[in-house]
Parts: sequence; C-alpha cells; structure tokens
Amino acid sequence: MSHSTTTVFAPARQRSRARKGRTAQIMSAAAIDHFGPPSVFRIQEMPVPAPGPHEILISVHAAGVGIWDTEIRGGWWPEGKPKFPLVMGVDGAGIVVAKGARVRRFAEGDRVWGYEFINPKGGFYADYVAIDARHAGPIPRNLDLVRAGAAAATGLTAFQGIHDHLKVSRGESVLVFGASGAVGSLAVQFAKLQGATVVGIARGREATALVRKLGADESIDALRSNAIEELRKTWPEGFDAVLALAGGGMLEKCLAQVRPGGRVAWPNGVEPAPRRRRDLRMSSYDAKGGAREFAALKKAAEESGLQVPLDGVFPLDQAARAHERLENDQVLGRIALRIRG
Repeated sequence: MSHSTTTVFAPARQRSRARKGRTAQIMSAAAIDHFGPPSVFRIQEMPVPAPGPHEILISVHAAGVGIWDTEIRGGWWPEGKPKFPLVMGVDGAGIVVAKGARVRRFAEGDRVWGYEFINPKGGFYADYVAIDARHAGPIPRNLDLVRAGAAAATGLTAFQGIHDHLKVSRGESVLVFGASGAVGSLAVQFAKLQGATVVGIARGREATALVRKLGADESIDALRSNAIEELRKTWPEGFDAVLALAGGGMLEKCLAQVRPGGRVAWPNGVEPAPRRRRDLRMSSYDAKGGAREFAALKKAAEESGLQVPLDGVFPLDQAARAHERLENDQVLGRIALRIRG
C-alpha cells in the first residue's frame, strides 16, 4: 500500500474552541478510561490544566504519535497505577499562552516544542498541555508546528544517539538500522551533519528510497535475500558505529560487519536488545529533554535543514485511527495528530 502523507484537518468545532485562547476553561482531549485497544480512546471535555510556578501552558497545534504511546495505551506503565482518565501523548508543539511565576525562558506567543514523559497533568493529545518549562525549547526556524510536534521526542532520541552516545565524527562510517522510521529518518540526517558516511537499512523499496532522499550514501533493503552480502560489499572494512532502532536476527548479522572496537547504541525499548559482543562498545540510552538538550537539537535541526517525514496526520478525534495505523502498517517517518491549524 502507499505510504504517502495523509493530511486530515480538525473539525470546525475544535478550531472554534482553539480561537478562544487561554480564556477557555474547558478543553477537548483524547483520553482513555482504562487500558486496551485503540477503541478505548474517547474525546473528553476536561478542565484546562493550570501551569505551576515552573510550568508553561501550551496551546497544542500538533502531537507526535509514538510506539511508546501504543504500549502505554495497551497497559504498560512504569510504576504504580495511572490516574484515569489518562490523556495520552509525550511530545508535541504549539504556542505558549500562559506561564508560571518563575518561568523566565519563555514569553506568551513563543513557538515551542516539548517532551514530557508520564505528565501527571496530562499529555499532548489535547487542546492544551502544561509542562515543566525545562522540558521545552524554541522551535527551529525551518520547522512548522506540525513537523516540530512530530519531531520532539524522536529528534532528541536521534540526535543524542548520534552525537552523545556514538560520538560520531567526520570521516567515520555509520550504519543506521531502521533508517526509515520515526527516529532513524532523523538520525540519518544528524549523522550526515557530523560528516559521516551513512548507510541505512530499511524494509522495502519505498523505505529505501526515502532513506536515500534524506541523504544516506547507501540504502539497503532488508527484505532482499542478499542484503548482508550487499552490506559487506558496500563497506568491506567494517563500520565504525551503529545506531540500532530495531532488534532481531537481521540486526545481529549487521553487527558482524562492525569493526573491532566499534560502537553500537540503541534506545531503551528496542526488542530484542542487541546481543552483547566483547569486541564492541555497546550501550543503551534514554533520550533527555532538558533546556540544554533542546538547544542542541534546535541548532542541529537548523544546521542540517532537518526534514521530518510525515506518514499520516490525523485530527484529535481520530487518535484511535492513528494508533491502528502505527500498530498495523509500516510507517515511514512519523505519525502526528493535528490539534489546531
């Protein structure tokens, strides 16, 4: 099936609510009352969260939809018990409409993107979200609000994997495994920004074409029977570094093509995790979303002219469809919810 970008605009009722701005006391949110399949989503009316002293209130324009969202909706929770109704969404972008008394970094009207995992005041699948100001940053000049909303968590994960954990430098060779996905499509671009030679592994012709379009020097189709042979021919001397965004037998064969002393990094949550090898430096990580990290991401996004591939944009009241798409189809880039605009 085709994976071209699908844009669906929010209904008029929701847009008119958005124009009320911060004077609105009630907002719409895609929330769940219990864990389960995508059908558990309901559009619920609830109070607009009040920002605390260190928080900003964001009028949300777009929210990212990630695989971690589907896992939470399905029943995964880090500790304790969640408070229902639970508003989903760990990242997104919008406009600051209010701020706490101790917030100095932002002013009302600023365009921001943010990432806050397990926010007790609710997530980004809503008209408004209140988050710690330290977990947000100014949006890069080259990104609109929808693409920024789709790239906050994935951008942090991709950039920190390439820059902080693999410490990729000019002239090195980097293999991005899972290069057409939400994180991989950005990691390819950040690795090129570092001056590396980049080879991407993706599944299918459309996926490999996207990886090449994003700047990879080579793109190899994991579905081809001779993929590993092709990889060996592409870079016979072995790779310096690998960012692994999926696990399994194909990844293990690819890791055999890393030179001794090479580095391998992967975000926590990749299953199965790569098998440890004595001759490689291997590490897992969680993305950090502080002020310093968002500043570094903004700089890299602007310097690289970052492209954020969108494989689907759904209105808030179709959050269930967005989750179904993510769970059932191959997604090239990322899926987002458009809240406003």
